[in-house]
Amino acid sequence: MNAIDVTIIGIYIALTLGVGIWISKRASKGLDSYFLGGNSIKWYYLGLSNGSGMFDVSGTAWMVGILFLYGVKSFMFMWMWPIFNQIFVMVFLAAWIRRSNIMTGSEWILTRFGDDKAGRASHLIVAIFAIIASVGFIAYFFEGVGKFLTIILPWDLTVIINNSTLLSSDQSYALIIILLTTIYTVKGGMFSVVATEVLQYGIMVLAGILIATYTFISVSDIQLESIISKEWGTVFFGWELDGFWDGKYEAFNNLIDTQGYKMFGAFIGMSLFKGFFASIAGPTPSYDMQRILSTRSVKEAAYMSGFTNLVLFIPRYLLIAGIVILGLVFIAPEMYSSNALSTNDLEVILPKVINHHVPVGIKGVLLAGLLAAFMSTFSAFVNSGPAYIVNDIYKKYFKPKASPKHYIKASHLASFGIVILGVIMGFFADSINSITLWITSALYGGYVAANLLKWIWWRFNGWGYFWGMAAGLFVATIQFILEQNQNSFQVGSFMYEAATLPAIYAFPVILSISLIGAFLGTFLTPPTDMKTLKSFYTNVRPWGWWNPVFKRIKETNPVFKKNKDFPIDMFNCIIGIIWQSSMILLPIYFMIRDYTNMFCVLVLFVVTSVILKFTWLDKVKKYKN
Repeated sequence: MNAIDVTIIGIYIALTLGVGIWISKRASKGLDSYFLGGNSIKWYYLGLSNGSGMFDVSGTAWMVGILFLYGVKSFMFMWMWPIFNQIFVMVFLAAWIRRSNIMTGSEWILTRFGDDKAGRASHLIVAIFAIIASVGFIAYFFEGVGKFLTIILPWDLTVIINNSTLLSSDQSYALIIILLTTIYTVKGGMFSVVATEVLQYGIMVLAGILIATYTFISVSDIQLESIISKEWGTVFFGWELDGFWDGKYEAFNNLIDTQGYKMFGAFIGMSLFKGFFASIAGPTPSYDMQRILSTRSVKEAAYMSGFTNLVLFIPRYLLIAGIVILGLVFIAPEMYSSNALSTNDLEVILPKVINHHVPVGIKGVLLAGLLAAFMSTFSAFVNSGPAYIVNDIYKKYFKPKASPKHYIKASHLASFGIVILGVIMGFFADSINSITLWITSALYGGYVAANLLKWIWWRFNGWGYFWGMAAGLFVATIQFILEQNQNSFQVGSFMYEAATLPAIYAFPVILSISLIGAFLGTFLTPPTDMKTLKSFYTNVRPWGWWNPVFKRIKETNPVFKKNKDFPIDMFNCIIGIIWQSSMILLPIYFMIRDYTNMFCVLVLFVVTSVILKFTWLDKVKKYKN
């Protein structure tokens, strides 16, 4: 590390902490101010903050690895999350959620199921899910940032006591960065999170532009053509992914075979299947939902969600594609000579490229940008998770009439508790990939069924929600435990096959069991009170099977109209997914200098933007608030 790079990183950290602490006074007015910014923050700041929160270093390292190995078609791996849930949020869910005027996702549940025993059970289970998800994501960040910084920074921070290693160097680095981020997040709440994330977004965009420019200048067309095959550069694929690495790079084909994605058609089909249901289910109760609830109006919630898509993908993939090209040219030759390539080799491409193939100055900005990516995402979860502990559990069930200052102090303690649990989980994680797959496929699989039904079916009640979520989370947890202990089972046994089943293929099992729990819980208990259903449906106005409720509302409100936007909303979601995908492909094709495909994708982006202007944006402009 050159002194210039260290200075740049030091200035960035000092600036972030300074801004976060300076603005923290605005968070002391109460929980609404602390967790939602008092619904006073402008939508474009929230959009930049939301985009910044999705630009995390662990995810970036993972995306670099899959683009390196699978080529352009790897952008569809992002459907595992699924990233196109942001399109569904933009098109209709942001408006539905914001109309509730509440603080958290679990508090929102009470507006759907009421405040009786069933409603409180559903409220409690979604709060527990939100806390578990926050802990899981913090573990994911802990694992990623530690590996990243250990390879980049020259100092060995291993802690040894009595000849026994207490902390490895990567764990020490992760703890230091997590501590610094937690300080300003806990101190300032949503105001500090948004202010620092807007700053961090600017640094990340600058880093992406600098690395893209440097890569363009330093790598020649001949170098690119020598390693990037036609198959690597195409988005098209067959049912089975044939190895397209040849010659001295053939070892990479073996790595594709061991990752579980060789049946690429089935994998993409399952990702789309899961993605559709997960997207309609809505955003999980985390930082994304907090941004929606923090907006000033329903109209601004929709604007913010659309803006998040627009600002996130092009700068992020400029950075990713630039790193991948440097990796292909400079790192691939030393990798193919290895006899035992593994997923871990892909996860360290990012730090290796930065360490050895990025010049002084640019390296400092790039490291500051990636630290910003980590800190922004981490702070978003540290802000959102404790809201469920304090507002939905502590305040509701233990201390309902305390002062605002008391709740702020409780929020501080809850934040530290969430961070500590996430760090402990991170100590026991094998790799970024294992946590990624658990979160995207197993944990979220338990969330989908109950949260899909809550929007579209009037008869679905609080007990159905509770048992649907509980069944899904139970199976998801069992699946994760089996996967973590797969070496304990005999190869070829049923338990071994269950433990080694790729998480994305476990999704239908988790979904089915969750649906059974949801239907049993619903049909074996009375329906939700009609007064609650009428209030919810009048306020939120979702589409779906709400006819009995609609008829009861019409008795007293003859001018009330049913939401018939399902066809246009689904059309906009399809167009939106294409629009979103074009923003991922555009910088990749630009960086590999495939100008023909880049121009085609650019045309696609313009056409889909124009369509969405008339079919989505014009409709949003007519919202009354």
